[in-house]
Amino acid sequence: MHKNSEKVLVTGGGGFLGKAIIKLLLKRGDHVTSFSRKYHKNIASLNVEQVLGDLKDYEKVKAACKGMDIVFHVAAKPGVWGTYEEYFETNVKGTENIISSCISNNVERLVYTGSPSVIFDGGDMEGIDESAPYPEKFQTSYQKTKAIAEQKVVKVSNKIRTITLRPHLIWGPGDNHLVPRIIARASRMFIVGKGKNLVDTVYVDNAATAHILAADRLAEREDLSGRIYFISQDDPVCLWDIINEILKAAELAPVRRSVSHRTAWIAGALLELAYKTFRIRGEPQMTRFVADELATAHWFDISAAKKDLGYFPEISNREGLKRLKEWLHNFRFEKL
Repeated sequence: MHKNSEKVLVTGGGGFLGKAIIKLLLKRGDHVTSFSRKYHKNIASLNVEQVLGDLKDYEKVKAACKGMDIVFHVAAKPGVWGTYEEYFETNVKGTENIISSCISNNVERLVYTGSPSVIFDGGDMEGIDESAPYPEKFQTSYQKTKAIAEQKVVKVSNKIRTITLRPHLIWGPGDNHLVPRIIARASRMFIVGKGKNLVDTVYVDNAATAHILAADRLAEREDLSGRIYFISQDDPVCLWDIINEILKAAELAPVRRSVSHRTAWIAGALLELAYKTFRIRGEPQMTRFVADELATAHWFDISAAKKDLGYFPEISNREGLKRLKEWLHNFRFEKL
């Protein structure tokens, strides 16, 4: 059962998922604090205290965790390009600081936002569950550092109650990562591979609900501490269908041109080499990891989340796309 008005810290509260979690927490009467590097106007109108600081700064993190009942550690450095040091500092050291601060402040529960990419080895992942192992070799610094951080959270589950969630491809209104990326690249996109690969996604409010459920179940069941759960719509869709649906919602033409997986992979390898050799700023248009991701299936068995957390994706893909279309239309209208 949920106690009345708990004190909750959300790292990355101004981000896409962080904001959705904050809204649900406020709705049920919790006292919420957001911890992030900069002040966020998008949550300023909400009844949220904003604490500014870097995850790498232990003293700031420790002070932010003081007096909290729950910490949702959502913040991370995402993406597929950048130095290992950058990813390690935020994703590993930042998580270590959160863990240490939670323990020293006697925080009851820690819900950590992980990523299904930590088990991606470049091949198809079809209907797999949480028993799937980490790959022998990680393709990106993001994967590797998120895997290390995840293991650290699991390791301390005897000192503080923890749950790790692995939401896959979060999207919806307010998306500042996946949807804008698809829209920005719309005219330059190619279907990679045969174009029939099924993937899991998760609507942002469903992902947020899963985080709240995890915190509540942790209060009731100590035996869930240390567990990891995949979170999705429980409705795998063809990757290129969902990309084209997002483009349609943005009133853009669908992706029709295609390229083989092998050609995209070789192009990615060459671009990576060029960017590293000539120290080109920004991110390559294609990488080996992205080529593999776009051409393979990745969907998961979420029966553990259903059974242990009582998670059920309330908002369907159809309803989510309808809401996304409305948001994109209003967003474009506001910009005119």
